[in-house]
Amino acid sequence: MSSLRPTARTGELLKTYQPPLSELVSQAGLAGKTSVQVADVKTGLVLESHNPLRALPPASVAKALTACYALDVLGPGYHFETRVLTTAPVVNGRIDGDLILAGGGDPTLDTDAVSEIAKRLREEVGVTEVTGRFLVWGGALPSLNGIDSEQPYQVGYNPGISGLNLNFNRVHFEWKRASNGYNVTMDARSATLRPEVRAARMRIEARNYPIYTYTDGGAFDDWTVARSALGRNGARWLPVRKPARYAAEVFQILARSNGIVLKTPELIDTLPAGATTILSHESAPLRVILRDMLRYSTNITAECVGMTATTARGGPITSLKASADAMNLWAKDTLGMNSVALEDHSGLGDDSRVSARDMVKALIAARKTMGIKALLKQHPLRTEDRRIIENHPVTVHAKTGTLNFVSGLGGFIDLPDGTELAFACFSADLQRRDALSREERERPPGGKRYAVSARKLQQRLLARWGILYNG
Repeated sequence: MSSLRPTARTGELLKTYQPPLSELVSQAGLAGKTSVQVADVKTGLVLESHNPLRALPPASVAKALTACYALDVLGPGYHFETRVLTTAPVVNGRIDGDLILAGGGDPTLDTDAVSEIAKRLREEVGVTEVTGRFLVWGGALPSLNGIDSEQPYQVGYNPGISGLNLNFNRVHFEWKRASNGYNVTMDARSATLRPEVRAARMRIEARNYPIYTYTDGGAFDDWTVARSALGRNGARWLPVRKPARYAAEVFQILARSNGIVLKTPELIDTLPAGATTILSHESAPLRVILRDMLRYSTNITAECVGMTATTARGGPITSLKASADAMNLWAKDTLGMNSVALEDHSGLGDDSRVSARDMVKALIAARKTMGIKALLKQHPLRTEDRRIIENHPVTVHAKTGTLNFVSGLGGFIDLPDGTELAFACFSADLQRRDALSREERERPPGGKRYAVSARKLQQRLLARWGILYNG
């Protein structure tokens, strides 16, 4: 006589038939390397891993570390400040001295905000005339021509950076075919304004390749574009390499619209002794800036908040790499990371390295002390054909990261039974990435296919963990 065997529940059967993690990674068909780890947030217990010590480029997942760095050093209520100073008092609306526009590293300053500053200068402070110079200071942060020197010249996500920034340091290039060629505009547009600027200039040239060229024109950015690439009309954002001069020109234009005529902007390295602040503009609180940075993955925001945090910890810095090195040391001391090696704060540079194990360890530490999870965007679970699964019982908050032939995802999983997991997955085909020319890096052959395969692997991992570790 044999006893009846209990029937396994559906969840138990699904757990039984899950393939080994290494097989799941292999089935993705991704060339190169992949590093994966998942752990219980409450206990820190590692539940599953694949090459967890393999250090790979994190791409924009690095921004989650930068957000933690800024929160810890500057605090969630920190505000960036843009100031107007003078070397002489305002007397009957007149300044018999210099007026100074001084940046405080704000990465979110836009044309609308600059317009409001100019309006307040006239209406609140009462300025109607400036007899001295118009000085511009961007020395709160190092002046950089770009974040990563290996990027294509024309990509808007790799702008110059200074202590005075505007419109994420991008200029709007628009072209429309006319009877005798093309009408071209370069403007500093925002939600309500479109002032045309001279800080960036564009020439259309009769050629097929390269599509764009850039040279340093001294006082301006000098661009050319291939006529054959334009078509009838179109527009795109181009990076600004001289952000302080760009912001100064827009301020000068908007001051004039408020009846204040300023002389040609002059860039200065240090603020004049004795200069007095007569007006200041504050950014949104840092926690709001970081939330938007993680949602929209804005590189300039990451670099500005990262360098501002480094400056706050130890004084002036000379380079982006030096600031990233300071953040690496902080991450080891504060988050318990072992071998983090970032070269910037945004993840744009592909020489940065982080392992899945280090990332998971950092996420757990930051979850408990810095509240990073609340700033991460909810990441929907999807079917194999990339359709969002509505009302899925598993919730994911995570930061994505994408470079050519590099893909990352790191964050938190909330399971229906209340279990909370931290995870990281990094994949990279560095050999193929390194073989790309500068121009190929904007839309490389095979790049989209690799990204789709990597994202499918990430979705399979999330689904797997939702089944395996939900009690």
